[in-house]
Amino acid sequence: MGRKYATKRKIAVISEHASPLTVVGGVEAGGQNIAVAELTQQLAQMGYMIDVFTRWDNDQTPEIVHWHNNIRVIHVKAGPVSYVVKEDMLPLMDEFTQHLIWFMHNEEEPYHLIHAHFFMSGLVAANLKRALGIPFVVTFHALGEVRRQCQGNCDRFPAERLAIEMRVIQEADRVIALCPQDQDDLLTFYKAAPEKLTIIGNGFNPDEFFSLETDMARRVVGLASAEPVILQLGRMVPRKGVDNVIQALGVLRHQYTIEARLLIVGGETDDPDPSSTPEIRRLQTLADEAGVADLVTFTGRRGRETLRYYYNAADVFVTTPWYEPFGITPLEAMACGTPVIGSNVGGIKHTVRDGRTGFLVPPNDPKALAQKLALLLTNAALRERMGQRSRQHVQKHYTWTQVARQTADLYEEIVSNESSADQSRKQRQQQQSLPGLIAAGKLTLR
Repeated sequence: MGRKYATKRKIAVISEHASPLTVVGGVEAGGQNIAVAELTQQLAQMGYMIDVFTRWDNDQTPEIVHWHNNIRVIHVKAGPVSYVVKEDMLPLMDEFTQHLIWFMHNEEEPYHLIHAHFFMSGLVAANLKRALGIPFVVTFHALGEVRRQCQGNCDRFPAERLAIEMRVIQEADRVIALCPQDQDDLLTFYKAAPEKLTIIGNGFNPDEFFSLETDMARRVVGLASAEPVILQLGRMVPRKGVDNVIQALGVLRHQYTIEARLLIVGGETDDPDPSSTPEIRRLQTLADEAGVADLVTFTGRRGRETLRYYYNAADVFVTTPWYEPFGITPLEAMACGTPVIGSNVGGIKHTVRDGRTGFLVPPNDPKALAQKLALLLTNAALRERMGQRSRQHVQKHYTWTQVARQTADLYEEIVSNESSADQSRKQRQQQQSLPGLIAAGKLTLR
């Protein structure tokens, strides 16, 4: 019999820039949005009461959205009620924190735990812990030091990000690493206490991603049945390495004499608009230069409900980012029985089993990618074997239900250690005023 979890525990989930309500695939919408959405839904089904706090960026959106049973999405006023890139959001976190204090102060029941997603949410959680005594766990989703090493001068986050991450790691009750590489980075670059770290990866939704008949899937997405198809799906930003896939397509055509259709799914609009998604214009130019413009199809953004058709229509799914803290799209592709060729980085090198469910290649190496693509595209039996192993692999290890159970185990461990402080914390929430907290210096950015 599975473990029973305490019902009616109240959890505050903070995800300042990544709302679970946002359509994924754009520049600022991706894996974190999916993770927050899927994990909170699973936890709510287990009996937890979840409030997701995210920055209010659209004046057409209600302040409070009753999203699912046991889940509210609460839009927090911090800066303009309009879009702000996450790299410019740090100065808004004091106001974000102050509004959370007001909100929590007026709630009838106190929160048992905070789960912060990303470093700015971790900063808010650390300030809330100082002010109200609420314990917190943090999932960073990406680490500033790793990002800086991979992106160099292209990283636009402020320099104080690293100091904030150090503080959050020190003050958090637990830190969730998404994969062994993430754990190693926390230990190496941030000197995190090993006993604070727990590895809990991301997952996929088996009700959303599953195998379909290939010809039917291709008809749905408007593809010819006979041509080989390579799929690239995700955020349209340079670090995702889509240029590497286009260059590999050129090597396939000119060196291996293999012609394959490359589908590129993602963007800011439903149509592939270069003015709305500048990365599309850059990639179109690159496809021209590589002599493969006629083989590349940009689809634009697609809704979650149609993505399984794209995964099932493909012979191979490719994802070769420069770095990737975890990577959810490889799981979704494998769940559909599609082999994955991925960069040997971050979470991908742990979710893709090299030589069994797909292949791992170096990032930014079109020749290495083309060699593995040629091997898969010319061997239907190998694709079938890898597809079967892929389905078995992710169903065994990577469903969101499994992720939620691991997360709930962690929650219960933390809350059980805090149970004796519940009553005093509730009194503090009822008695302390926001001006008093600010005067006491408990709501500071550093």
